[in-house]
Amino acid sequence: MLESPQSFVVREECQKAASQNGFRRILGEEAGWAAFGSTTAHGTIHLAASGPQGPWFLALDHPGVIQELSLPVATVSGPGHARFAFDTLGALYTALHRTYELGVSLPDAPLQEFERRVAGLPRTTEAERLVVQRIGQDIFRERLLDYWQGRCPLTGISDPALLRASHIVPWSECESDAERLDVHNGLLLSALWDAAFDRALVTFDDQGRPEFSASLSEQARAELRWRSPIPLTDGHRRRLARHRECMRAEQS
Repeated sequence: MLESPQSFVVREECQKAASQNGFRRILGEEAGWAAFGSTTAHGTIHLAASGPQGPWFLALDHPGVIQELSLPVATVSGPGHARFAFDTLGALYTALHRTYELGVSLPDAPLQEFERRVAGLPRTTEAERLVVQRIGQDIFRERLLDYWQGRCPLTGISDPALLRASHIVPWSECESDAERLDVHNGLLLSALWDAAFDRALVTFDDQGRPEFSASLSEQARAELRWRSPIPLTDGHRRRLARHRECMRAEQS
Protein backbone atom coordinates (compact mmCIF):
# COMPACT_ATOMS: atom_id res chain seq x y z
CA MET A 1 0.00 0.00 0.00
CA LEU A 2 1.43 3.38 -0.99
CA GLU A 3 1.47 6.33 1.35
CA SER A 4 -1.01 8.79 -0.16
CA PRO A 5 -0.69 11.67 0.15
CA GLN A 6 3.01 11.51 0.87
CA SER A 7 4.12 12.48 4.36
CA PHE A 8 6.73 15.19 4.85
CA VAL A 9 9.55 12.66 5.27
CA VAL A 10 8.64 10.61 2.20
CA ARG A 11 8.13 13.73 0.09
CA GLU A 12 11.51 15.12 1.13
CA GLU A 13 13.30 11.83 0.49
CA CYS A 14 11.70 11.51 -2.96
CA GLN A 15 12.67 15.06 -3.91
CA LYS A 16 16.20 14.53 -2.63
CA ALA A 17 16.61 11.24 -4.52
CA ALA A 18 15.31 12.74 -7.74
CA SER A 19 17.35 15.94 -7.50
CA GLN A 20 20.64 14.22 -6.66
CA ASN A 21 20.25 11.98 -9.69
CA GLY A 22 19.52 14.61 -12.33
CA PHE A 23 15.72 14.93 -12.11
CA ARG A 24 15.32 18.38 -10.55
CA ARG A 25 12.00 19.49 -12.05
CA ILE A 26 9.18 18.89 -9.55
CA LEU A 27 6.02 18.06 -11.50
CA GLY A 28 3.55 17.40 -8.71
CA GLU A 29 2.03 14.45 -6.86
CA GLU A 30 -0.95 12.26 -7.63
CA ALA A 31 -2.22 9.18 -5.76
CA GLY A 32 1.01 8.97 -3.76
CA TRP A 33 3.31 9.22 -6.79
CA ALA A 34 5.58 12.29 -7.04
CA ALA A 35 6.61 13.14 -10.60
CA PHE A 36 9.96 14.61 -11.63
CA GLY A 37 11.57 15.64 -14.89
CA SER A 38 14.97 16.65 -16.20
CA THR A 39 16.16 19.27 -18.65
CA THR A 40 18.72 16.84 -20.08
CA ALA A 41 17.36 13.29 -19.67
CA HIS A 42 14.31 12.06 -21.56
CA GLY A 43 11.25 10.79 -19.77
CA THR A 44 9.44 11.43 -16.51
CA ILE A 45 10.08 9.50 -13.31
CA HIS A 46 7.58 8.92 -10.51
CA LEU A 47 8.58 8.07 -6.93
CA ALA A 48 6.49 6.66 -4.09
CA ALA A 49 6.89 4.74 -0.84
CA SER A 50 4.90 2.68 1.62
CA GLY A 51 6.32 4.81 4.43
CA PRO A 52 9.48 6.53 5.69
CA GLN A 53 11.22 3.16 6.05
CA GLY A 54 10.24 2.00 2.57
CA PRO A 55 9.89 0.05 0.45
CA TRP A 56 10.42 2.65 -2.27
CA PHE A 57 8.94 2.60 -5.74
CA LEU A 58 10.04 3.98 -9.11
CA ALA A 59 7.75 4.28 -12.15
CA LEU A 60 9.16 4.98 -15.64
CA ASP A 61 7.61 5.94 -18.97
CA HIS A 62 10.68 5.56 -21.24
CA PRO A 63 10.51 2.10 -22.94
CA GLY A 64 14.21 2.10 -23.85
CA VAL A 65 15.29 2.83 -20.29
CA ILE A 66 12.93 0.20 -18.90
CA GLN A 67 14.33 -2.43 -21.24
CA GLU A 68 17.98 -1.70 -20.49
CA LEU A 69 17.54 -1.43 -16.72
CA SER A 70 16.71 -5.15 -16.70
CA LEU A 71 15.10 -4.97 -13.25
CA PRO A 72 12.22 -7.15 -12.02
CA VAL A 73 8.91 -5.35 -12.44
CA ALA A 74 6.81 -4.72 -9.33
CA THR A 75 3.09 -5.54 -9.25
CA VAL A 76 2.15 -2.21 -7.68
CA SER A 77 -0.23 -0.10 -9.77
CA GLY A 78 0.71 3.40 -10.84
CA PRO A 79 1.86 5.65 -13.67
CA GLY A 80 4.32 4.91 -16.48
CA HIS A 81 4.93 1.75 -18.49
CA ALA A 82 6.62 -0.15 -15.63
CA ARG A 83 7.19 0.12 -11.90
CA PHE A 84 10.02 -1.16 -9.70
CA ALA A 85 10.36 -1.75 -5.95
CA PHE A 86 13.41 -1.20 -3.71
CA ASP A 87 13.90 -2.17 -0.10
CA THR A 88 16.35 0.66 0.60
CA LEU A 89 17.01 4.20 -0.51
CA GLY A 90 20.50 3.14 -1.57
CA ALA A 91 19.06 0.68 -4.09
CA LEU A 92 16.67 3.35 -5.34
CA TYR A 93 19.55 5.82 -5.79
CA THR A 94 21.50 3.26 -7.82
CA ALA A 95 18.54 2.69 -10.14
CA LEU A 96 17.91 6.43 -10.49
CA HIS A 97 21.54 7.09 -11.36
CA ARG A 98 21.39 4.48 -14.14
CA THR A 99 18.01 5.82 -15.27
CA TYR A 100 19.56 9.24 -15.76
CA GLU A 101 22.59 7.84 -17.64
CA LEU A 102 20.30 6.01 -20.01
CA GLY A 103 17.92 8.95 -20.30
CA VAL A 104 20.65 11.24 -21.65
CA SER A 105 22.22 8.64 -23.94
CA LEU A 106 19.42 6.65 -25.54
CA PRO A 107 17.89 7.77 -28.86
CA ASP A 108 17.07 10.33 -29.64
CA ALA A 109 18.53 12.47 -26.85
CA PRO A 110 22.04 12.79 -28.42
CA LEU A 111 20.52 13.81 -31.76
CA GLN A 112 18.40 16.53 -30.18
CA GLU A 113 21.42 17.83 -28.27
CA PHE A 114 23.45 17.88 -31.49
CA GLU A 115 20.74 19.72 -33.44
CA ARG A 116 20.45 22.30 -30.68
CA ARG A 117 24.20 22.92 -30.52
CA VAL A 118 24.75 23.21 -34.29
CA ALA A 119 21.61 25.19 -35.11
CA GLY A 120 22.65 28.16 -37.22
CA LEU A 121 26.25 27.06 -37.69
CA PRO A 122 27.47 27.42 -41.29
CA ARG A 123 28.45 24.29 -43.23
CA THR A 124 29.63 25.83 -46.49
CA THR A 125 33.37 25.19 -46.28
CA GLU A 126 35.22 22.03 -45.34
CA ALA A 127 36.52 23.73 -42.20
CA GLU A 128 32.98 24.63 -41.15
CA ARG A 129 31.74 21.10 -41.76
CA LEU A 130 34.60 19.75 -39.66
CA VAL A 131 33.54 22.00 -36.77
CA VAL A 132 30.02 20.56 -36.93
CA GLN A 133 31.40 17.02 -37.15
CA ARG A 134 33.63 17.58 -34.14
CA ILE A 135 30.63 18.76 -32.09
CA GLY A 136 28.77 15.59 -33.04
CA GLN A 137 31.71 13.36 -32.20
CA ASP A 138 32.14 15.05 -28.82
CA ILE A 139 28.46 14.51 -28.01
CA PHE A 140 28.74 10.88 -29.12
CA ARG A 141 31.69 10.31 -26.81
CA GLU A 142 29.97 12.00 -23.85
CA ARG A 143 26.85 9.91 -24.30
CA LEU A 144 28.83 6.67 -24.71
CA LEU A 145 30.58 7.47 -21.44
CA ASP A 146 27.13 7.74 -19.84
CA TYR A 147 25.79 4.61 -21.49
CA TRP A 148 28.79 2.41 -20.63
CA GLN A 149 29.15 3.98 -17.15
CA GLY A 150 32.59 5.40 -17.89
CA ARG A 151 34.46 2.13 -18.43
CA CYS A 152 35.45 -0.24 -21.19
CA PRO A 153 33.07 -3.21 -20.89
CA LEU A 154 35.76 -5.64 -22.04
CA THR A 155 38.58 -4.66 -19.72
CA GLY A 156 37.03 -2.51 -16.98
CA ILE A 157 39.49 0.33 -17.74
CA SER A 158 37.94 3.62 -16.58
CA ASP A 159 40.74 6.15 -17.24
CA PRO A 160 39.08 8.67 -19.63
CA ALA A 161 42.36 9.31 -21.46
CA LEU A 162 42.53 5.61 -22.37
CA LEU A 163 38.94 5.29 -23.59
CA ARG A 164 37.77 5.73 -27.18
CA ALA A 165 34.29 6.20 -28.64
CA SER A 166 34.29 3.51 -31.32
CA HIS A 167 31.67 3.70 -34.07
CA ILE A 168 30.48 0.32 -35.33
CA VAL A 169 29.23 1.76 -38.60
CA PRO A 170 31.82 4.48 -39.35
CA TRP A 171 30.76 8.13 -39.12
CA SER A 172 31.33 8.69 -42.85
CA GLU A 173 29.22 5.66 -43.80
CA CYS A 174 26.18 6.49 -41.67
CA GLU A 175 23.08 7.49 -43.59
CA SER A 176 21.93 10.14 -41.11
CA ASP A 177 22.96 12.14 -38.06
CA ALA A 178 20.57 9.97 -36.02
CA GLU A 179 22.64 6.90 -36.96
CA ARG A 180 25.93 8.69 -36.25
CA LEU A 181 24.80 9.68 -32.75
CA ASP A 182 22.97 6.49 -31.77
CA VAL A 183 24.75 4.95 -28.77
CA HIS A 184 23.79 1.52 -30.11
CA ASN A 185 26.14 2.32 -33.00
CA GLY A 186 29.05 2.63 -30.61
CA LEU A 187 31.28 0.84 -28.13
CA LEU A 188 33.41 2.45 -25.42
CA LEU A 189 36.73 0.66 -25.82
CA SER A 190 40.19 1.07 -24.37
CA ALA A 191 42.69 2.52 -26.85
CA LEU A 192 44.29 -0.78 -27.93
CA TRP A 193 40.94 -2.50 -28.49
CA ASP A 194 39.66 0.55 -30.37
CA ALA A 195 42.66 0.49 -32.73
CA ALA A 196 42.11 -3.19 -33.49
CA PHE A 197 38.34 -2.75 -33.90
CA ASP A 198 38.68 0.31 -36.12
CA ARG A 199 41.02 -1.58 -38.49
CA ALA A 200 38.78 -4.66 -38.56
CA LEU A 201 41.42 -6.78 -36.80
CA VAL A 202 38.84 -7.78 -34.22
CA THR A 203 35.06 -7.86 -34.14
CA PHE A 204 32.42 -9.31 -31.79
CA ASP A 205 29.85 -12.07 -32.05
CA ASP A 206 26.24 -11.76 -30.93
CA GLN A 207 27.23 -12.69 -27.36
CA GLY A 208 29.81 -9.87 -27.24
CA ARG A 209 32.83 -12.20 -27.44
CA PRO A 210 35.85 -11.14 -29.52
CA GLU A 211 36.53 -12.66 -32.94
CA PHE A 212 40.06 -12.06 -34.19
CA SER A 213 41.21 -11.55 -37.76
CA ALA A 214 43.50 -14.22 -39.17
CA SER A 215 45.97 -11.44 -39.97
CA LEU A 216 46.35 -10.51 -36.30
CA SER A 217 49.55 -11.89 -34.81
CA GLU A 218 49.52 -14.22 -31.82
CA GLN A 219 51.51 -11.66 -29.85
CA ALA A 220 48.88 -8.99 -30.54
CA ARG A 221 46.07 -11.36 -29.57
CA ALA A 222 47.84 -12.08 -26.29
CA GLU A 223 48.01 -8.35 -25.53
CA LEU A 224 44.30 -7.84 -26.23
CA ARG A 225 43.23 -9.05 -22.81
CA TRP A 226 39.58 -9.06 -21.75
CA ARG A 227 37.70 -10.25 -18.71
CA SER A 228 34.07 -10.48 -19.84
CA PRO A 229 31.97 -10.23 -23.02
CA ILE A 230 30.36 -6.95 -24.04
CA PRO A 231 26.65 -6.74 -23.07
CA LEU A 232 24.85 -6.03 -26.34
CA THR A 233 21.42 -4.91 -27.46
CA ASP A 234 19.77 -5.88 -30.74
CA GLY A 235 20.85 -2.49 -32.08
CA HIS A 236 24.49 -3.35 -31.41
CA ARG A 237 24.12 -6.84 -32.88
CA ARG A 238 22.57 -5.61 -36.11
CA ARG A 239 25.46 -3.24 -36.75
CA LEU A 240 28.12 -5.71 -35.61
CA ALA A 241 26.86 -8.19 -38.21
CA ARG A 242 27.92 -5.66 -40.83
CA HIS A 243 31.26 -5.15 -39.08
CA ARG A 244 31.91 -8.91 -39.15
CA GLU A 245 31.18 -8.98 -42.87
CA CYS A 246 33.71 -6.19 -43.43
CA MET A 247 36.38 -8.06 -41.49
CA ARG A 248 35.78 -11.26 -43.45
CA ALA A 249 35.84 -9.36 -46.74
CA GLU A 250 39.24 -7.90 -45.87
CA GLN A 251 40.55 -11.37 -45.05
CA SER A 252 39.39 -12.94 -48.32
